[in-house]
Amino acid sequence: MNINALSGREVVSRTVHALGLGETAIDLSAPEAICSSLRRAAAFLCPATPRELVDAVMEVLGPVDDSSAVTRAQLATQLDLLVAIGDLVELPNRKDRGSRRLYLAPPSYVTKAPGRYLLLGVRPDGVPLLDESVGADVRFEGHVRSIEMDATMGPARLHGAGLHEISIDDWRRQPSVASAAAIVRGMRQRLDRAAHSGLVNDLRLLDPASSVLYYRGRWRLPADGDCGDYVARRPQAYGADLWCFVRVESGMPRSLIDMPTDDPAVPACDEAWRLQAAIDAARGKPQILRIRHADGAQGSRTLDLFGPVPGWAQRYLELVGVPGPRARDALITYRVPLWAIGELTQFFADMLWMHVNDEGGVA
Repeated sequence: MNINALSGREVVSRTVHALGLGETAIDLSAPEAICSSLRRAAAFLCPATPRELVDAVMEVLGPVDDSSAVTRAQLATQLDLLVAIGDLVELPNRKDRGSRRLYLAPPSYVTKAPGRYLLLGVRPDGVPLLDESVGADVRFEGHVRSIEMDATMGPARLHGAGLHEISIDDWRRQPSVASAAAIVRGMRQRLDRAAHSGLVNDLRLLDPASSVLYYRGRWRLPADGDCGDYVARRPQAYGADLWCFVRVESGMPRSLIDMPTDDPAVPACDEAWRLQAAIDAARGKPQILRIRHADGAQGSRTLDLFGPVPGWAQRYLELVGVPGPRARDALITYRVPLWAIGELTQFFADMLWMHVNDEGGVA
């Protein structure tokens, strides 16, 4: 038996090929490769916590390609996007009250337009979502998978491959329109009724006084002079940190409520991110939606977000836009057709009270 030594480049090429991606077009640090790695880990490990999936991918990618420099923060960001779009589902853990785990979403699709289909879900044990019998290639763009097929045959072929259709209305389901002040007031009234929290170790606050342009930099530990109500995260013995809304006095937590507050099927981060957007807007420092010219793309614009958005807002973006190379100062970047800009900006202004910073014009 002959054993051949492979160069690092050859190992990366074979790994990318095993993930179902083109060997030369994408390296392991690309969002497409990171998301494919997370889906594959989920296929074997779920139900699992986000931390377990991130740990598994870090353990695999590190020895394969040191040069890729994939960080835990990158993996966590892409994992949030997979949950938001519906490849994975976050649900309460029945065996451990209060904790939440990730589960595989069933194979499914959403019709974006006649002949254009968004692919969702993960099959267990690493089985591909679609095989060659479908007769079309899956397109990978960021965390999104899509396929283009003849509109008259596409649904039948996808059904034949075991995918069920999700209607746009069901997939886009979102909360009611409300003012930022009403959202904040309702949550603070819940805190008024909450019991004393006692000591909370390793609590981290999302600082409303920090810049809305750098999400990761907004997180910090409580300080002695802190007084107010904060979106926060607190650790638990097993699983991902819990999202909560906490009242702090002189740097010490006094009361808190865990999220989600009403529907346990709603991802806690969705409620937390919308609440933080409401807090920012109520303070007169709304989060920013930036619109730029799209280089080399006629009839479209580039849209930048500087913080994560709830899953229902993410899904709205998927219907009209395509993930693009992330701007250096942004958290999420999309390429959006010009005709969708007006409706899209109105949606983010109504639902998340964002300020639109239009650098290129939409006329």
